[in-house]
Amino acid sequence: MTPADMEPRIVRYGELMPCKTAFIDAHTPGSDQKENFTIIGGGVSESADQHVHISIPHGFNIGAAGQPPRCRNSLHSHRTAEVFFVLSGRWRFFWGRWGKAGEVVLEEGDIINIPTGIFRGFENIGTDYGMIMAILGGDDAGGGVIWAPQVIEDAVEHGLVLGESGKLYDTKKGEALPSSEKPMSVLTEDMLKDYPEMTPVQIVGKGVRRYHDMMALGQHTPCKVIGETGIIRDKPGFEVDFVTRGSATNMLHTHDRPSVLMPMRGHWRVTWAGPDGEDIGATTLAPGDTMSVPEHVAHSAVPSMTGEASLYHVVATDDPAGPTWTG
Repeated sequence: MTPADMEPRIVRYGELMPCKTAFIDAHTPGSDQKENFTIIGGGVSESADQHVHISIPHGFNIGAAGQPPRCRNSLHSHRTAEVFFVLSGRWRFFWGRWGKAGEVVLEEGDIINIPTGIFRGFENIGTDYGMIMAILGGDDAGGGVIWAPQVIEDAVEHGLVLGESGKLYDTKKGEALPSSEKPMSVLTEDMLKDYPEMTPVQIVGKGVRRYHDMMALGQHTPCKVIGETGIIRDKPGFEVDFVTRGSATNMLHTHDRPSVLMPMRGHWRVTWAGPDGEDIGATTLAPGDTMSVPEHVAHSAVPSMTGEASLYHVVATDDPAGPTWTG
């Protein structure tokens, strides 16, 4: 691929296009200042206003949430994996039917894999605008978001109605639920029994890894963060590796499916070659940038400047996207 061919597959942090009405809690006080970004794949946004940067199927979705201090994302669940790493800021993740079963605070670079079937939310508790990057399992991300009942009920009071099709209607804009469509049903008490209240030990011990630990583990070879043999053991339909300056290599390699590069620290020079191994192009990625490398394209990524350097690498596997693996 020429540099011109590759450019549409690179999303720069400064060019991210936010949606401020992506979800049903967009008008609910405390959640009404958040911004949602859909970087790769269709994501789970409920708004027609959501911009999708790269629509090419990867076997997973990449998104992001940007929020000012004390802004929170309401309690919800997914049918496939939801993995976050903190790009900037300080974030509190909480879970349970009412968000009181447990919580954990994540700092920049930390990663969390939240089990499927668990209501979860998150809040920026830092002093500045913060950003978390998200990986959602499956090309269709499990068919959307499952909201805790109180989130849907609160949203109606503030002018937003979610249809059973997953489309959001804003009564403040004069929109109304069509007569042919029913509102999204609220989970019954019997249904809620399928959403367990997990303890902090269950969530944090199995699903949270700290940046400084991954930096140490990835000094000589990339750290397998999420995968069957990862430090977070799960098979969500994708694998996540953590690469540092010490484990980066300028040796070209390929994948049989698209892969994604997401710098956390430092600037990374990505080089790619043609089918005969000849150099074709190169680019430099900064923290917050996202690059999709096509399948069968030989490439390498190495830090381009001195100083701390780290990068998350994501590639799909043959494992089906679905419930959290318990093997």
